[in-house]
Amino acid sequence: MPKIATGTLAVHADEEEFPPVALTHGARVPSQRPPIDAGWDDSYDGNVTTAVLPYARSATSSRTRSLRAWMVAAPVDLAALLTPLLMTDRFWRGNLSFAALTIVAFAMSGLYRGRRHMSILDELPSMFGRLLASASVVAMIASLRHDSVAHVADFMRSVAIAAGIVIVGRAVTRYMVVFARRRRWVEHSALIIGSGPIAADLARLLGRYPQYGLRYAGSVDTETARESSLQPLVGTLEELDKAVALTECDVIIIADHRCQESHLMEIIRQSAQDCDIWVVPTLWGSHSNGKLPDHIGAIPVVHIDDTTLSGWRWAVKRATDVIFSSLALTLLSPLLLLAAIGTRLDGGPGILFYQERIGRHGKPFKVIKFRSLRPVNEQESQTNWSIAHDSRVSLFGRLIRRTSIDELPQLWNILRGDMTFVGPRPERPHFVEKFTAEFPGYAMRHRVPVGLTGLAQVSGLRGDTSIADRARFDNYYIENWSLWLDIKVVLRTLTEVVRGGGR
Repeated sequence: MPKIATGTLAVHADEEEFPPVALTHGARVPSQRPPIDAGWDDSYDGNVTTAVLPYARSATSSRTRSLRAWMVAAPVDLAALLTPLLMTDRFWRGNLSFAALTIVAFAMSGLYRGRRHMSILDELPSMFGRLLASASVVAMIASLRHDSVAHVADFMRSVAIAAGIVIVGRAVTRYMVVFARRRRWVEHSALIIGSGPIAADLARLLGRYPQYGLRYAGSVDTETARESSLQPLVGTLEELDKAVALTECDVIIIADHRCQESHLMEIIRQSAQDCDIWVVPTLWGSHSNGKLPDHIGAIPVVHIDDTTLSGWRWAVKRATDVIFSSLALTLLSPLLLLAAIGTRLDGGPGILFYQERIGRHGKPFKVIKFRSLRPVNEQESQTNWSIAHDSRVSLFGRLIRRTSIDELPQLWNILRGDMTFVGPRPERPHFVEKFTAEFPGYAMRHRVPVGLTGLAQVSGLRGDTSIADRARFDNYYIENWSLWLDIKVVLRTLTEVVRGGGR
């Protein structure tokens, strides 16, 4: 197994062929001459070729490891957008609105994401479009509030000044970032998954061109790839978690690996959750059309968006849950009261039904529903898959189930934080254990809070339907989450309720 020591790399595939060598870029490793197109440096002296090996992190970059691109760009953009306020306060409301809309538009279009190839020219078309859209929205509102062409014209001149300063400011920040990267003041450790020509080229490019902001920390691949690897491996894919910790890895680049994609993604999900993931697209036409193109050298790379609901994403989702669950409990209180009375008259005491379900990260909680059936015992409650056609369900019970009124008490679960409005539906422990063993990817749906409704349910997957398909829909929702996706699912849920498409 490869080992990393301070200042040396010991490659144990063959002690005579690969002795310990210094961790410096361009260190020479004795080996057989590779194919001409293998992606190594052209230098060849006898049977010695130049292999790119991991190099040490600089002291300065260790202190700046937590810095991100938006920490430089966003404050400068905001200051530039507010510059007209230093000249006049005549349009202060419009200028503030324009600044807020522009910052949001920049963020949604990816202009604050970290990029490997920094160029203001790449970003100009996207910046122009967002600036124009934001200015148009504010100008239309201003024209409605002020019936004066001169007022709107003066405001648009201040907007033009702000837009020009934003572009100049962005050019300055991009130059600052590239300058700091070239001095290796700011760089992030990168592990390359792969051991073929593309991986070798990436390692060479990262070592030669520091302006990409990445420090080549090593390559990993399958154990069977070690013998034919063009790069000394610092570990195997099964040891990815150890390699990430040992190299203080921040970025993983997926290149020409020799592993099934499903197995690879499972390893990355378990071992590199806190790393940025970049992929080298290899299929013709699979580049990031519609997005800002990015590359390392001439090798295109695509950033894989974060698929965890954390940070600001979780804050937005949780805030909407609290606001709308409180509002819904208030507005629907008469309906909740009628449902409670009907349940009491129909089935006697015990209006609410509490059942253990599995929530985020496998944590159990008690879900609350209006009782539509009284089970024989707790065993039946936990292991009976569906009661949709159970003759014991009364007419009133069928009504509240078909209209999903029985689910409304879960608004309290949402307010408490046990659940969210949109997410994978919670399941009982017995079935979670069963489905996790039978269906790959089922357990991954517990990365996020469970929901009152979900994409799988509004897509027709409720009741006695395919569990594998449900898991796919749930994981698709998690990996493509947006506030608008939540809104779409809620609207489709309301449509199903109106149509009486419940159970």
